[in-house]
Amino acid sequence: MEQLPLLFIAVFLMAFCLLGRWFARTIVTAPMLALGFGAFLAWGGLVPEQISKAHLHGLAEIALVILLFLDAARIDIQSLLKRHRWPLRTLLLGMPLAFLGGTAVIWLLFPEWPLAVAALIGAILVPTDAALGQPVVTNEDVPERQRRAITIESGLNDGIALPMILMLAALSASTASAPFGGWVYYAVLQVTLGPLVGAGLGALGGIGLLAAQERDLTSPLYEGIATLSLAAAAYFAATAVGGNGFISAFAAGIGFACIVRDRCQFVYDFSESEGQLLSWAAFLGIGALLVPDAIASLNFPMAAAIALSLVVVRPLAIWISLIGSDADLFTRLFIGWFGPRGLATALFALLVVEKFAPELGGLVLHLAINTVWISALLHGVTAVTLAKAFAAHQRMKTSQR
Repeated sequence: MEQLPLLFIAVFLMAFCLLGRWFARTIVTAPMLALGFGAFLAWGGLVPEQISKAHLHGLAEIALVILLFLDAARIDIQSLLKRHRWPLRTLLLGMPLAFLGGTAVIWLLFPEWPLAVAALIGAILVPTDAALGQPVVTNEDVPERQRRAITIESGLNDGIALPMILMLAALSASTASAPFGGWVYYAVLQVTLGPLVGAGLGALGGIGLLAAQERDLTSPLYEGIATLSLAAAAYFAATAVGGNGFISAFAAGIGFACIVRDRCQFVYDFSESEGQLLSWAAFLGIGALLVPDAIASLNFPMAAAIALSLVVVRPLAIWISLIGSDADLFTRLFIGWFGPRGLATALFALLVVEKFAPELGGLVLHLAINTVWISALLHGVTAVTLAKAFAAHQRMKTSQR
């Protein structure tokens, strides 16, 4: 029966949503279930014919454009610059340190790879995904400042990492397929024109939205459609002039946020509803089309690289970045551990892998995908327990003052 796999997917989504609140109290997260169910479909020969790697690539691009825009649009930039010292430190110090540490680990474990490729993987493994640690960022027993630091870092680091990833992909790519002027020239154009086009369109879109609200010309329904259209416009406008559409979408979100601030509720509502469904669909597609091959290619060097990235490189980078701040020992460890690799890591790998020879490109993709499912498992399983333990410690610390 051709429709049987689609029936399984529909029943799976319905069952998960009916038990969503119960799952939120367990060690099982939505990304874990979506990845696992997708892999189950693949191993059972039940992947629908309507889902292919080409479809996954298209879904990945759509998801990345929307999520980059919304992540940036939700950030209060002025407040971030004034008060949020922890996320600023993790972004400005922790990210570069994690990139350098990750590059060193990959180069040591895969000495046959060019340094540019090792650096590219180091950059792909830097972005974090707070959705994989949802029980942490939604647990009100955990102090708001720690939750906010994790959320803000996760919202901004994918957009910040993207220009570096594009530059390194350009340097790593085969010159035989390079566009006019070479990959470096191409990448420079993309990372300069993209932010300019995106920020300008985002600001203009924000001005237009506020003007329409003041004149009672729109409503929340139409504002939502307009916001998504603005993200798409930023992507296509930058692409049309030789810039990068993904960087443009992220910059558009920042420009939009600077003008609109919190006067577009859709940005928050979509992220908590339709945005979740989009994320689940991407994880399910990754599980069905990429995880089985990635697991089959998992060897000792790859497993060691992933373990060091998750357990050593990221926590150590965050630890160092918070030296001199008022973050105590447990806060540094807590923020350092909850930097799961998720959708951005998988999507960035999918975007750049086509620039490489098939064998090397497959290794890069498999390393990224293995990192994602292992991180989803480790961070998902530990989220509830560690969040409760950390919250209890913080309460005890407060009571002793």
